[in-house]
Amino acid sequence: MDADVLVRGATVVDGTGREAYVADVAIAGDRVVAVGDLAGQTARRVVEAEGLVLCPGFIDIHTHSDVSLLHDPAGESKVLQGVTTEVPGNCGFSAFPLAEDRLDLHSDHLARIGDDVLPPAALTWRDLDGYAAKLEQGPPTLNVAPLVGHGTVRVAVMGVDQRPPTDDELDRMRRLVAESLEQGAFGLSTGLTHIPSGYGDTDEVRELVRVVAEHGALYATHARTSATPEGFPEVEEAIDTCRSVGARLQFSHAAINEPHKWGQAGDVVGLFERAEAAGLDVGFDVYPYDASASSLTQYLPPWVQAGGTEGLRRLLADPDTRARAERDLAAGWMDGIPWFWDRVLISRAGPGHDHLVGRSLEEAAHLEGVDPVTLTLDLCLAHGNSVQVVLFYRTEDDMTTFLAHRLSLVGSDGSAVPLDQGGLKPHPRGFGTFPRVLGRYVREQGLLSLPAAVHKMTGAVAERLQLPDRGVVRPGAVADLVLLDPATVVDRATFTEPTQAPVGIVQVLVNGTSVVEDGRLTGARPGRVLRRTTVARRAAEVAR
Repeated sequence: MDADVLVRGATVVDGTGREAYVADVAIAGDRVVAVGDLAGQTARRVVEAEGLVLCPGFIDIHTHSDVSLLHDPAGESKVLQGVTTEVPGNCGFSAFPLAEDRLDLHSDHLARIGDDVLPPAALTWRDLDGYAAKLEQGPPTLNVAPLVGHGTVRVAVMGVDQRPPTDDELDRMRRLVAESLEQGAFGLSTGLTHIPSGYGDTDEVRELVRVVAEHGALYATHARTSATPEGFPEVEEAIDTCRSVGARLQFSHAAINEPHKWGQAGDVVGLFERAEAAGLDVGFDVYPYDASASSLTQYLPPWVQAGGTEGLRRLLADPDTRARAERDLAAGWMDGIPWFWDRVLISRAGPGHDHLVGRSLEEAAHLEGVDPVTLTLDLCLAHGNSVQVVLFYRTEDDMTTFLAHRLSLVGSDGSAVPLDQGGLKPHPRGFGTFPRVLGRYVREQGLLSLPAAVHKMTGAVAERLQLPDRGVVRPGAVADLVLLDPATVVDRATFTEPTQAPVGIVQVLVNGTSVVEDGRLTGARPGRVLRRTTVARRAAEVAR
């Protein structure tokens, strides 16, 4: 029988971590049907791949494409990198569950992700089932495997109140998490430096993670950050939470942001190693850059953010309260990390302040004739959670320590967006993460072998998510595949010119359909919303 596609003579890096080998790969429908010497195989289309690497499509374990794929389902910035599955819902943000009477707060909360705001009237779904149906109307080019976000759950039940939940509110949050997992979410995320997820104390988080453990799902945490004199209590909190309830831990975007702790990445990975040795299922992800990015409001004192953007405006309308906010902000971010204003770059502002995009807060403040504290509050007052910044508060040495470690996975922490960003300067991670690993850290620096790097982007991620038929090249697996040139693949996105496509990604297939040819989108939209319950059921059927 003819295959639909026959990739002939490729160097196969199959996603398991094993050494590369030369083989032919036959695809029929959405599945790989044969791998090996297929000299007698016929196909409707033959791709000659001598000298090229064929590997599984990259699974981005940490993304924020919850809203961006509703705006533009093409997912151009990720698909051109070879990403075939996005995992949104990270850092406590997800597009579900939504409460009918709090759509204004949900809209404001989701604005922190950094995409164009979805107004309350556009939030027409309420749960994962409704969100999935909305996405599939696109449909997207790539697959989506969502998490449910603690911040969104808290907004749905409590709004943006800075207080512990009542017993009834905690029960309602437990039910919303359970319902989301039962509808197919792959796990729960927290964003414990973001509001309102950061208002949740350890006991609240533990009770919700207990629900995750009961469902066998994954707990992904953007941990708390504070300027402690020594140690990494945020890592210890995450590990202790999972130890107490028996959950699996995915520690999000491992990094060291406190200047006095730069160079201590070895101590951090030691905490994960000891947790693993004690029998815990732990892992972490990392993106290959020495800078982070987020909403500017994340760095305001938490008390200022109660009530969302409108609450912020009401509070700061009082001169005495504004003066207190200025004092607290000047003292540092995250309870005392010092401000290096020249290291904070504005990537998205808003009407009346677009001329500040691409400038540091120090430079922008000088241009506006104010001090950086005043400018920071003014920008947040004017544009709320939509103001985005890039922070150069990390070191290359720490990042490579995390990247090289056997427990790490690669995740971009970026959104799938069009290359045309209308002059905005988003973090280049959304445009170059995966080719950057392959070009800079595999070919140029030798930090990782090619099979090890691909494993961190594919098979190992599928195992963490419990996606049994993706992330590998083998008969029966879904044909999410990337054909790349190992001699040329690399990112081109920079901090000054971030919206550039990589080179060396020759072809990308999603569910057996070609979505990239010679580095360009084909226009096909074969992506699906994946559900954990569905893939788990399929795995059980295959096992039988």
